[in-house]
Amino acid sequence: MEKKPLIHFTGIGGAGMSALAQIHAMDGGPATGSDRDFDRGRGTVLREKLAALGVRLFPQDGSAITRGTDLAVLSTAIEDANPEIAAAKSLSVPLMHRSEFLARHVEKMRTIAVAGTSGKSTVVAMIFEILEAAGRSPSVITGGGLIALQRRGLAGNAWRGKSNLLVVEADESDGSLVNYKPAVGVFLNLTKDHLEVSALRDIFLKFRSNAATALVNADDPALADLRADSTFGLESGSARAEGLELSPAGSTFRVKNVAFELPVPGRHNAANAVAAVAACLNEGVGLQDCRRALAAFQGVARRFQSLGTARGVEVVDDFAHNPAKIEATLTAARLRAGRILAVYQPHGFAPTRHLKNELIAAFAEGLRPDDRLWLPDIYYVGGTADKDISSEDVVKPLRARGLNAFHVADRAAIVPLIAAEARAGDLVLVMGARDPSLSDFARAVLAALKMERLGSAV
Repeated sequence: MEKKPLIHFTGIGGAGMSALAQIHAMDGGPATGSDRDFDRGRGTVLREKLAALGVRLFPQDGSAITRGTDLAVLSTAIEDANPEIAAAKSLSVPLMHRSEFLARHVEKMRTIAVAGTSGKSTVVAMIFEILEAAGRSPSVITGGGLIALQRRGLAGNAWRGKSNLLVVEADESDGSLVNYKPAVGVFLNLTKDHLEVSALRDIFLKFRSNAATALVNADDPALADLRADSTFGLESGSARAEGLELSPAGSTFRVKNVAFELPVPGRHNAANAVAAVAACLNEGVGLQDCRRALAAFQGVARRFQSLGTARGVEVVDDFAHNPAKIEATLTAARLRAGRILAVYQPHGFAPTRHLKNELIAAFAEGLRPDDRLWLPDIYYVGGTADKDISSEDVVKPLRARGLNAFHVADRAAIVPLIAAEARAGDLVLVMGARDPSLSDFARAVLAALKMERLGSAV
């Protein structure tokens, strides 16, 4: 049996990096990893999941890189001054970017790569669950934890199936999308996010030229320049949702006269489902198999994930962080509640600066005068950054428009404010990316609501 290389993953706490490390371990390969968040005591659940797969974790001080290390894989967040880069160079250990390592998997398997500025993780999860339910035994590498995989005791963002089918999330945030040459590219949407629309369109066009087959959302005019082999959408496309009806719990619609019932809320999730159906039809999966799998879809962690209800107040944890995601999530929340108590934690100084005006517009459009919005300080993971913007720069214009928006520097101080404000029928919506402790914060809000109920009963 061929000896598997020992690979070290710098920044293994990131969603994309941890998925790659898991796949390597599931393939029987030895793996080591490090992450600044782990060094700060964060991400304990992921640490445990990685360790259970045999991944050895080290401080991010260069000590993990040895003469026995065959390759060091780096995330985009790793700066040149990182001690592990110096260690690798001193020992002549090859360095490789995360996207290049993922590209290896993409090219050696029949890969369905999902691209878009919103919805990638959910569509990947839907495609995976449909293919698995249809007996196709796919693999998956993605950025969001599939609840179906988490219920198997895994981190949820990676799985090695028995077939040659692979479903991946193709991330455009750092331009690395152009490294992938999949059998199928699924193009969901294109809006300003990490880059301007014009720059993102150039990246998508290059990715399209690399994909043997392209499935394109016909509803998005920003994708009109892409040469589509097949199309999908809510309003148009060869696979489209007809008779769409939204409810607090999900939606119903028809695709080619087959009735679908989706147990996750929001118009955006119906659009995600149609994209997944189009991808699976392209693989020869029947509509009835698609229908059955989506009716049992278990969802993705932190994608409108309901954590529970106390005092008649539901608490929802969501990954929404760019304007389009925030708008979609607020709209879905409006289906379930009369009033929204939202917490949004900006992720990174550069993204907040880049999207400030669009974030303000998204909240101004999605919030009503009786809603509440709290922003803690911007999440800072470390490294070099110009700290010339703050959450207050988002809050002030919203308050000027008459909205109840507040900057509370210490996130923990928001918990009692929500508990005191909440009333039956409200929905607490916690939004933000990158920070793995946001889910703990959302659970703390739910616990505070329960304690408030107990206190009021005394």
